[in-house]
Amino acid sequence: MLKHSVTAAALAISLGLAAPALAGSSEGKVQIKAMATGVLPDGKITAVQTNAIGAPATSDSAASDSYVPTLAVEYFFSPNISVETICCVTPHDVTGRGGLAGAELVDDAIILPATVTLKFHADLGGGFKPYIGAGPTRFFIFSEGVGADAALLGATRVDLSDKFGVALQAGFDLPLNERGLGFSVDAKRYFVDTTATFYAGNTVALRTEHSLDPWVISAGLSYRF
Repeated sequence: MLKHSVTAAALAISLGLAAPALAGSSEGKVQIKAMATGVLPDGKITAVQTNAIGAPATSDSAASDSYVPTLAVEYFFSPNISVETICCVTPHDVTGRGGLAGAELVDDAIILPATVTLKFHADLGGGFKPYIGAGPTRFFIFSEGVGADAALLGATRVDLSDKFGVALQAGFDLPLNERGLGFSVDAKRYFVDTTATFYAGNTVALRTEHSLDPWVISAGLSYRF
């Protein structure tokens, strides 16, 4: 899936560079963005529901950062109001902190953040258009594997639950020419949790609630038509 995201991003850039053939316009109804994105999650433990393995009371965790290409598609209802969705998948590991410092707990969890935001754009002149937005999200998490240290503690399988949340957004668009090509910077803060369940065979050995709450920072080219 990551390969598909790279291909889509490259296609979007090609569309932007071919703007004259596609009759692009800085006031068009549709905008496509190909961005380089940093996904910076938290991952700390907020609650412990089951602790059959006797993990220390000071145990905590953190999720690794990820850097990926992303694709955004936006539709403008008016010059000031639009709706946007994004396409990306991000891989993350989870490691221990506190009483589990350095422990490899989860390997290569893939997150698909299905997100839709409603955005308000301001026109400050000169083409510079800052915006703010907000909307619902659902994190689909799959392919997670048991980390090496969790396996040593007897874990045979791990599941990170899919959850709904909210995304807040701010950024700006800046046209580079009059044919729809532009430059965009975007920042999102997600508020979403997950439940991590470690199994030993069919028995729940450890179940914890985690705050993901990532910052997602992007910059790249846009094409509007």
